[in-house]
Formats: sequence, C-alpha cells, structure tokens
Amino acid sequence: MATKIGFPDSKGYYGKYGGAIIPELLFGNIHELKKNYLKIMNTPSFKKEFNFLLKNYVGRPSPLYFAQNLSKKYQAQIFLKREDLNHTGSHKINNTIGQILIAKKLKKTKIIAETGAGQHGVATATVCALMGLECNIYMGAKDIERQASNYARMKMLGAQVIPATSGSKTLKDATNEAIRAWINEPLSTHYIIGSVVGPAPYPDMVTRFQSVISKEIKSQLSEYGFKKPDFLIACIGGGSNAAGTFFHFLNEPKTKLIGVEAAGLGIESGKSAATLILGRFGVLHGSKTILMQDKDGQITEPHSISAGLDYPGIGPLHPFLKDIKRAQYISATDMEAVEAGLELTKLEGIIPALESAHALAALKKIAFKKNACVVISLSGRGDKDLETYQNYLKK
Repeated sequence: MATKIGFPDSKGYYGKYGGAIIPELLFGNIHELKKNYLKIMNTPSFKKEFNFLLKNYVGRPSPLYFAQNLSKKYQAQIFLKREDLNHTGSHKINNTIGQILIAKKLKKTKIIAETGAGQHGVATATVCALMGLECNIYMGAKDIERQASNYARMKMLGAQVIPATSGSKTLKDATNEAIRAWINEPLSTHYIIGSVVGPAPYPDMVTRFQSVISKEIKSQLSEYGFKKPDFLIACIGGGSNAAGTFFHFLNEPKTKLIGVEAAGLGIESGKSAATLILGRFGVLHGSKTILMQDKDGQITEPHSISAGLDYPGIGPLHPFLKDIKRAQYISATDMEAVEAGLELTKLEGIIPALESAHALAALKKIAFKKNACVVISLSGRGDKDLETYQNYLKK
C-alpha cells in the first residue's frame, strides 16, 4: 500500500477535506460502515472472494497496452491502462464488486446507487444481479437521454432506474435523490457510492477498491523494462479513476500525477465542470471539499459533454493532493476531448469513453521529454458515446 499520504485521518479527513457531514438519520449506517469496512476487507474470506471475482468475473488484470502509433506521434513511450476491457466496460466494476460483498456481510437486502454516464449504474446493477439483491439506480433525466444504451442495460439487468428531474437533471441531482432514498430506508439499504466522494469512510473505501489499477500498473510496467512512469494521467470528475490510478505511486515523487478535469465550453464560459480550477471550499454530499458555487454559496450547475464528469464537486483526496503539490490538475474542453478520442480511434483502433478522452487530451498540453514513460488510464469504452461522436463528425 502507499504511505500515509493516501489515507485519511481517523475522522476521515485528508488535511481539511473530507469528514462525514450527514443527517442524523444516517449516523447509524455510517458508523456501522466505518466500524466494519476495514475489518471485513482484511479477512481472508473477503480477500479470496474479491480477488476471485476480479479475476474470473471482471477479467483482471486489465492489460497495459503499449500504444505504438500514439507513441510515435508524441515522441514518448505511451501506455494505456485498459480499464475499458473490464466486464461492464469501465473501472466502476472494481468498486461495486467490493461494496456488494461488504453489503452482504452487513446483511443488507437492498442496494441504491447514483449514476451519471451510466457506467456505475450498470456496474451496480450487474453485481446486484449476480448476488440477487434488489437494486434502485438514480439517474438524471438528462443523462438518461444522452446515455440511452446504459439505461437500457440497467433495465435488462433487473434494476429499477429512477429519473432525477430536479435541478440540472444530471449527476448531482441523482446523488441528492439517492441520499434521500437512503434516509428513508437506512437499516436494510446499502448505498454503493460510485466515486471517492460522499461522507467518510466512502472516499477511503472506494480508493482502496480502485487501487488495484495502480497496483497492476506497477507490476505490468516492469514487464516493459520500466520501474515507474514519468507521468500518470487520468480524467477526473468525482475522482475514483484518478485515485485508483495514482494510489500506489503517491510515494514516488519522480512520477508526475496529472488529473484532467472537464472544461466544458471553456473555463470562463460559465459552462464548465473544472471544479479544482473554479471551485471554492464548502460541503457537498456529506463531505468538506472543493465545489462549484456562487458568491452566496449556492451550487452552480456544471457542464461537460461527458456525463461522467458532469459533477460540481470532487473527492476530498484530490484537493489535498493539489494543496501539497503532489498532483497537478489541468482541464480539457468538450471539443479537445472529442478530438483526442477520435485521434486514439484512428491511430490505435480503440474508441474511448468521452471521460477517458479528456485524459488523452493532455497529450497536447504537456511537454514530454523524448521517450518519457507515460501511462494513461483508459477508464471506459466509448460504445455509450457513439451518438455524441457521430454528431461531432457531422459538423
């Protein structure tokens, strides 16, 4: 595991970020989870079942692919961590497998979750089908329209998908609805949060489950003759993909960690989701973090072409890493992301999710030394985004 830099304190804080600012009705649930999650995760029976499912159900380890054509263009040694090849098509399944096993140990009978791009919703519905648990997924009405294929997949898997029709009808609003539902049925229900956000201990728990990504990168790079990468790059919305990609390299100061946020139509356009650039300190969904808000402290609506990055906050680990200058956070616009996704498609025959395409857009923004070792987390596949890509190509 990494050093203390990657872990919260006993109250769930990374520096000044984190904690559990929750309604009284959820104290019991959060206390139960905080008391038990590490105990459960460290038992031999949990480890055995978790690792068995990661290998035989998810398909891990996911490949670390040397992108020869992309490398030639950018004069660097570029590797893609192929989370898009996991069962369900993204990194989200790593976390849902872990949380469903914890929920069963806690004798929960019902699962709720939020989803933006639908990848976390699909991954949650998948593990609920596998384990035979009732599943309710909250998804913004706008996201249901732009991610119709994932909506259909969740329904096929037996989940009840409940539209969030308030606010911007996107991820923030779906999360609000999921938390309300959890308050109504706290004893029988486990909330599988899909990112490193929410009240403690969720940010730490989700980071631990996603850290399998960086653990595999370490061992796989050695097969190519590298001890460590010069750059690790990941897209970032709530931040679970980036947290998992960075985790085992947090104590490797020579490895530069780059998180790429969604700039939307531009940082100054008023239509952006670049939280760490535009946000201020506040409380969102049970955690003290950086979030997009107006001068009165009201949440401002984010925008991204990518439903999975369309969130006005960020997991507390990331602003902490920014404050201590361990990670750098940049942004890519909608069009920069689309163009980067199309570039990968044409050069390597891999269609990335629009979330992942934001990470790829960093290749044009960073000055690499010749033959630098660069690892990019390809967090999801682009099947769900084909209509968006097609609309761009029609222009």
